Amino acid sequence: MNMNDDFLKSMQDAARLLQTAGPQEATAAIQRALGALPGQTGAGFDPAAFAQGSAASAGATALGAAVAAKVAEATRAATAGFAAQAAGGSPLAGAGTSPFAGAGASPFAGAAASPFAGAAASPFAGAAGRPASANAATVEDTGHTVRRTFTGPAGSRDYLLYIPSGYADTPLPLVVMLHGCTQDGVDFAAGTGMNRLAEPGVCLVAYPIQRQSDNMSKCWNWFRPGDQVRGGGEAALLAGLTEDILANYKVDRRRVYVAGLSAGGAMAAILGHAYPDLYAAVGVHSGLDVGAARDIPSAMAAMKSGQAPSRNTVTAKSKGPALPTIVFQGDADTTVHPQHAEHIVRRISGPASAKAAADRGEAAGGRSYSKKVIPGEDGRADVEHWTIHGAGHAWAGGDRAGSYTDPMGPDASREMLRFFLAHPKAA
Repeated sequence: MNMNDDFLKSMQDAARLLQTAGPQEATAAIQRALGALPGQTGAGFDPAAFAQGSAASAGATALGAAVAAKVAEATRAATAGFAAQAAGGSPLAGAGTSPFAGAGASPFAGAAASPFAGAAASPFAGAAGRPASANAATVEDTGHTVRRTFTGPAGSRDYLLYIPSGYADTPLPLVVMLHGCTQDGVDFAAGTGMNRLAEPGVCLVAYPIQRQSDNMSKCWNWFRPGDQVRGGGEAALLAGLTEDILANYKVDRRRVYVAGLSAGGAMAAILGHAYPDLYAAVGVHSGLDVGAARDIPSAMAAMKSGQAPSRNTVTAKSKGPALPTIVFQGDADTTVHPQHAEHIVRRISGPASAKAAADRGEAAGGRSYSKKVIPGEDGRADVEHWTIHGAGHAWAGGDRAGSYTDPMGPDASREMLRFFLAHPKAA
């Protein structure tokens, strides 16, 4: 089909409705737009099914496939960057990340922002999209990046591994970085600036890449029970990918860390809970806690309301105590309710979280923040909780070369790395 101006405007209107009136109204607008296309009606469109990710998980219906084709064609028509993927770059590269740019959507998955999304992310993502200058070269710095593929019992994923120039015979720490929806490894590396911090030999940095065939918006499927369990699903796949790096590179096994943004942050929380024997500490930026959702509807509800996870729904089985955790959350985030940061902190630190005093500060970029440092008590783990005042759903202190970043600070990457290196596993 040819994407005309009317259809594009309808999609932009749907994105605005998503932010102002909610998913039901946005879904109705999308259905109306689809119904206006030749040979299509909106009546049979099932957004909950389509949100599962691929045509197969959407039930392989003819309409689902047609919608997927229309969205894909619209994206190709409105952006110049999709071709970069064939050259090993990012499908987000180019003049814009989406024909729906400017709609204010979220990179989050599984739960909320969109009836199309795999979880909360949206085909409208791109309002904070990465500019054309962000490509593989921008994240090389003075080390180099290799692209590898891990295949294990739970599946296969590509990943980027940044190897700093100081990498030699001495084992280095490893930081596993999980991107948010609509992002990829190149985008996330550019936006977080973690590779620059890895120089000259501070750590290795890995960027697992979610496939569009496993989630339409390239979100980690944090909300599906089968992906929250130790030994199964994406949790097992990512743990296996981490072990693959440990087997092939010189890594200090006492200093292996995992962090993520949004859907990636939610998955990082799951990995820390399910694999405390593998990771030493966790960083969660704008994410949800373990057990926050069990499917798309509950994910949408949790993200909007900030409701606490029901602990009897927690499917990730822990093999040890909670890990030291650093949490960042903007208090003006309209994608993930800020209360979810409190849930993560409370699970790990217990009653101590309520007693901890907050220190206030201001980042060089202008953002003010409150920071709680909660030392481990009674066998619990250390926790830092950063609340960034006036910030939305974006990586604090990030670079505009990547999507979903807030350069006004504070520098979440630098603070996470500091926290991580201060928390190796006990010998």
